[in-house]
Amino acid sequence: MSERVFPLPPPESDARFTFGLLVDVLARHGYPMAEATGVDLVELRQALFQFLYGTTGREGGLR
Repeated sequence: MSERVFPLPPPESDARFTFGLLVDVLARHGYPMAEATGVDLVELRQALFQFLYGTTGREGGLR
């Protein structure tokens, strides 16, 4: 089995990690992002951040 790439070290900030990243990519693939609520978007962002960086971002990650 290959070594894992993720999680990455948590960054101080990451200009690439935006709500637009999530919404644009998922909407382009047919997910109903126009109907997503604020809670949906926050939980989606936290889930992706946790996968990428091994943390929810609440521990002082992205600001």
